[in-house]
Order: sequence, then structure tokens, then C-alpha cells
Amino acid sequence: MAIQTGIKTDPATTIVSQSLPAINLLIAGRLRDYADLLTQQGEDGFRARAFQRAAAMISALDRPVDQILAQEGREGLIALPAVGTGIASAIAEMVTTGRWSQMDRLRGDLAPEVLFRSIPGIGAKLADRLAKDGQIESLEELEQAVRFGKVAVRGIGPRRRRMIAAAIAERLGRPIFVSETAVARPPVAMLLQVDRMYRERAAAGQLRKIAPKRFNPTGDAWLPILHARHGDWHFTALFSNTQLAHQLGKTSDWVVIYYHKDGQLDGRCTVVTVTRGPSLGQRVVRGRESIEDEKEISDETRNRK
Repeated sequence: MAIQTGIKTDPATTIVSQSLPAINLLIAGRLRDYADLLTQQGEDGFRARAFQRAAAMISALDRPVDQILAQEGREGLIALPAVGTGIASAIAEMVTTGRWSQMDRLRGDLAPEVLFRSIPGIGAKLADRLAKDGQIESLEELEQAVRFGKVAVRGIGPRRRRMIAAAIAERLGRPIFVSETAVARPPVAMLLQVDRMYRERAAAGQLRKIAPKRFNPTGDAWLPILHARHGDWHFTALFSNTQLAHQLGKTSDWVVIYYHKDGQLDGRCTVVTVTRGPSLGQRVVRGRESIEDEKEISDETRNRK
């Protein structure tokens, strides 16, 4: 496995060839920064403490994390104390790309097209097309999309899909991909509850706002962010800041919810208002409007009345 040993502190700066403890200290510092950011944005402290514990363990580790990833893959990182599936994915992304999409998201710095350009077989034009509608933001989402045929983008044929998927799996230290059906998802009713909480608190001015770099030429801090926990599930919610949302005037309607559960891959969904048909005006989780989910949506709607 080819591992990049540098970590980019910003798009123009790369720290390379770190000595034994240095790369661990850099990774630990990023994890602590993320924990601090969660706290500043109102997270209840549960996840922040998890990242602090992982940071303490990584900074005391006498073996470089890039070496562990290169020799044992992501499973080697997961086996470390205080490092689960989610934090292992974060470490793998930082080690192999120099970026961390979760951190960029909370800071408003997320630029998926920059991340995608780091993958062999993806040039600038293709990266821009992949990121254009905001349906794909991370390497893991891109891997799922190309493996399961969910990318309908001109310029990606079957052979190129396989090449891109293999390159991403190698980057993430995961040669064997977890099947799509193995990814756990929160119940629709729970997602709609998070959506309602987010929109109500945003309207009341109770949430911290961040200043996204994309589609924000004035640099205004306009995007509210919510961190919430329901049982074992952890959520981050923001209004959509994609090109399509801006074009259609949906930046105060479409809500993107990121979810995490210990031992599971992170996930993402978008909640929107139905604009036509029998469900006109209802909030639905895009892509989960099945008969079973429609019952949950109806129950949620009744509870709101």
C-alpha cells in the first residue's frame, strides 16, 4: 500500500517525512482541535471526550500511525485503544490525503472537489462534476457510489469505476469493502425529529453559525450548525450549501444530516419538503420514501400537530 506520510495543514502547505512521534502528535492535535470545535458548537461533550481520549492515546503511541495503516490497514487502527471505526477512518483520511473532511465541514472549509482530485483517475473536471450537486462529499461516499453504480457522471465507465474504487480502498486501508446493506441507518422518525429540532432552533437564532467558504463570496457566517444525540446515534445537521441548493433557492429548506454510531460507518442524508403530489408540504428523507418509511413520516407529521 502506498501511503503519503505528509499532512496538509492547509491546501497550500504540506508537512512531510515526519519523525517517529511527530506524525502522531500532528494527528492527535487535529483530534483535539476537532473535540474543541464540537464543544464550541454546542455538542453535549460525549463525542468531544471520545476524540480527546483518542488524541491522548495517539500522542503517547510509540509507533507511527502511518506505519500501522500501511502494514495492518484500517483494522490495525481500529484495534488501538480508544479508536473505533469512525476515528480510524478519520486517521486514515488524514494520513493518506492530508485532509479531514469532518473537520473541514465543521469549519465551513469543505471542498470535496479538492479531495477527489487526490485520487488517481480523477482529474479536475471530473472532480468538479462529482462534487457539483453535493451528493458526494467524502472518499467513503465516493467509494460506495462507484462500487454500487450510483454515480451517473459522464466520463466514468465500468473499468474506470473499478480503478477509482480500488484506489480509494487502498487509501483508506480497506481492501475488502463493507457491503452497502451492512451500513446501519437511523430510523426515519428519528431523522425527522433531528430535522425539526434543527429548523426550529435555527429559526430562533439558538445555533452557532459558521461561514462556509463555498458559494459565500462575502464571507458571512450564515450557516447554522446543530450537534445532537439520540440514544447511541450522534447527529450533525446543517442547511444544504450545495450549488444545486443555491440555484433552486433551497438553502433554508434542505437539511443535511450526518449521523454516526459507534462501530458503524458514518452516514449522511438530506431532508426536504415535498413540493408536489399527495405528500405536498411534508418533510421526507430523500431516498427513503418507501411504504414503510411513509408510515413513519405520517406518524411524525401527526405528532407535530
